[in-house]
Amino acid sequence: MAAGGLSRSERKAAERVRRLREEQQRERLRQVSRILRKAAAERSAEEGRLLAESEDLVTELQGRSRRREGLKRRLQEVCDDPEELRRKVRELAGAVRNAKYLVVYTGAGISTAASIPDYRGPNGVWTLLQKGRSVSAADLSEAEPTLTHMSIARLHEQKLVQHVVSQNCDGLHLRSGLPRTAISELHGNMYIEVCTSCVPNREYVRVFDVTERTALHRHQTGRACHKCGTQLRDTIVHFGERGTLGQPLNWEAATEAASKADTILCLGSSLKVLKKYPRLWCMTKPPSRRPKLYIVNLQWTPKDDWAALKLHGKCDDVMRLLMDELGLEIPLYSRWQDPIFSLATPLRAGEEGSHSRKSLCRSREEAPPGDCGAPLSSAPILGGWFGRGCTKRPKRKKVT
Repeated sequence: MAAGGLSRSERKAAERVRRLREEQQRERLRQVSRILRKAAAERSAEEGRLLAESEDLVTELQGRSRRREGLKRRLQEVCDDPEELRRKVRELAGAVRNAKYLVVYTGAGISTAASIPDYRGPNGVWTLLQKGRSVSAADLSEAEPTLTHMSIARLHEQKLVQHVVSQNCDGLHLRSGLPRTAISELHGNMYIEVCTSCVPNREYVRVFDVTERTALHRHQTGRACHKCGTQLRDTIVHFGERGTLGQPLNWEAATEAASKADTILCLGSSLKVLKKYPRLWCMTKPPSRRPKLYIVNLQWTPKDDWAALKLHGKCDDVMRLLMDELGLEIPLYSRWQDPIFSLATPLRAGEEGSHSRKSLCRSREEAPPGDCGAPLSSAPILGGWFGRGCTKRPKRKKVT
């Protein structure tokens, strides 16, 4: 026995006592929990005495219950009634007209109308994976800019919106006709691959999803730079990564726009990721000098308490009302006018087999046989940016 210490047998006995007490505490917690689930009129006198003797446990369990209910409420989608939504849109229209520098932040919610699921909604990617269900969606090459995308492009054209900061990788802002200089795609663009050896970085815009072979910390696309021969990489910033590319992330423009903004409009974003970027919220300024915040989202966001106005509605519904209130026509999307076709770099000879994703085409007539015009697929999404980082990899067995 060490001087002044306990013997081995005494330590074991003390550990047994500690474990016994913990088990008794857990059992009492279970008992109290079962009693609290009963209606007060159904509890026996003995159960009433147990609750009276366990005030600390009752307080702890009731606190847990309140937190669970609060989390459930935050996940619920809430819709304002039509008259309330119209009233709020009128207020939002006034803010848009009066804004000196309006920046729009967009999330996955603006693309759900294009059959691209969001992440945290009832049928979102993360929600389904947490429930143990598979993730499936329509072929992403079939997605087209939504009413919201086209409305934002028109607002920018009318100089009512100065810059757009997007979390989305689907490239739909670019395809809506919004100028490259007016977009910061913070998490990349599925249609763009780059050569980081060339200075400045050489961009290759494609008409297909370049992320087929890429994943977290693995960004090479399998194609090479036409100038220097270096392997090209995608532009996607996965969860857990830090974006370092200049374009299409365009962080410099996003930061500058946020610093100039007097109004920020958030569309279809839970803001759980964007809130982690202090540069976008002017947190170094005193609260009275920060931009006014307007949020359009069906679910709770961590910025709701900061917002001048929160609109509970679908983005397309809100933007349709807003454009009507502003007296602006929403342009229709046309594949013939889609900028991606004029920006795209064609594959070189021998690169045709470097991907198996469906290519975009201006019309079904110009599509190669079996390429465009295929029915929407509901097969699980394989590879690439969509849904990556949401599932845990199986643990490798140690080799003995």
